[in-house]
Amino acid sequence: MKRLAILTSGGDCSGMNATIRAATRTAIANNVEMIGYRKGFAGLLKNDFIALDTRSVSGTLQRGGTFLQSARSAEFRSEEGRQKALANLLAEKVDGLIVIGGDGSLNGALALERLGFPVIGIPASIDNDIPYTDMALGVDTALNNIIYAVDCIKDTANSHDRAFIVEVMGRNSGYLASIAAIATGAEFAIVPEVILDLDDMCNRLHRRYDEGRTNALIILAEGAGHAQELAERLKNSVGFETRVTVLGHYQRGGAPTVYDRLLGSRFGRKAVELLLCGTKGVMVGMSASNLTTTLLEMVSTGGQKKVNDELLRMADILGI
Repeated sequence: MKRLAILTSGGDCSGMNATIRAATRTAIANNVEMIGYRKGFAGLLKNDFIALDTRSVSGTLQRGGTFLQSARSAEFRSEEGRQKALANLLAEKVDGLIVIGGDGSLNGALALERLGFPVIGIPASIDNDIPYTDMALGVDTALNNIIYAVDCIKDTANSHDRAFIVEVMGRNSGYLASIAAIATGAEFAIVPEVILDLDDMCNRLHRRYDEGRTNALIILAEGAGHAQELAERLKNSVGFETRVTVLGHYQRGGAPTVYDRLLGSRFGRKAVELLLCGTKGVMVGMSASNLTTTLLEMVSTGGQKKVNDELLRMADILGI
């Protein structure tokens, strides 16, 4: 292989730049040219790319997001769009492609692989909902952002007789909510995987009040309900004055943690090495701190990864 390409697709997250940097420098070390497509598959369809070298990736390691930018592409979902993407890759004499993104992006990588083009996928999802990897890019940074914000909110909760509901990301996964609840000492983690028993929650809050603990902290995954609606129901049932904080896209950004910088560097280097040794059609992952590879076909059909039941039980027990 003489020329490789890389792109970031779907939602951005911290650690993507570290991955691009590592992939670029690994390619250059092996006398291979690297280009980067802007705005994911949309840029691939427009043939919008830049040359990547040691200078262009310098100073990107500590930056959040992705300097290649990201976007979603409806056109790429069509057979015509995928054929156009393949034609652009071949026209630019690209020998292999690295796709960084979540489940939709990895499905896009699989689509190109099925057309016979060498592709390697790298998981990037702050929800940590991609199967066959213990951790995805951006998760650790997002958790640190959440914990900093919740710690600040808890100072206020301790100063007033109030319950605080903090809504975090997690449309179909409660990973962020459950880990954040454990790490911040929150009383409750409300997640999509478990049906909320509001009566039980109200009873437990009543017990807290009777014990003299007149504040509470609740971490709510966005896919498990509406924070404002829950606040009203708690106010009417328990009497706590309740405040809502929605962290939103604040969770995605910021300088990546050491863990995400290292993870991105390991993923980026491994992806290039796999392509250069002839491996294709796989996702690089992590299992027990070791790098793994899983067929993109298996990742696509593996379903969404769910939160470990033990973590959910821990969050529940430690919140009592």
